[in-house]
Amino acid sequence: MAITTPGQSRNRRFQLRATASEEKLIKVAAERQGVNVTDFIMRSACEKAEQALSEQTRFVLDDRAWKAFLAALDRPPKDKPRLRRLFQEPHVATRRS
Repeated sequence: MAITTPGQSRNRRFQLRATASEEKLIKVAAERQGVNVTDFIMRSACEKAEQALSEQTRFVLDDRAWKAFLAALDRPPKDKPRLRRLFQEPHVATRRS
């Protein structure tokens, strides 16, 4: 999932409540990173959301979605010539200057 990209306007609103110490902590951290509070909070929240979703190991699917998932697994792999060439290149760690 992509976080906001340049040219993409934010048109949704979150209303948050914070303690005075939480507010101060967030403002200081945002200032030190050279971003405004909204950008700091959104970046932090999106990073945490992506991490939480990437760690998800159990998925529950209804019958239709399960059948579609199994069909996708059963399809033969597609040939990806660029990917094949990439894997044929020497590994970065094995290259010598």
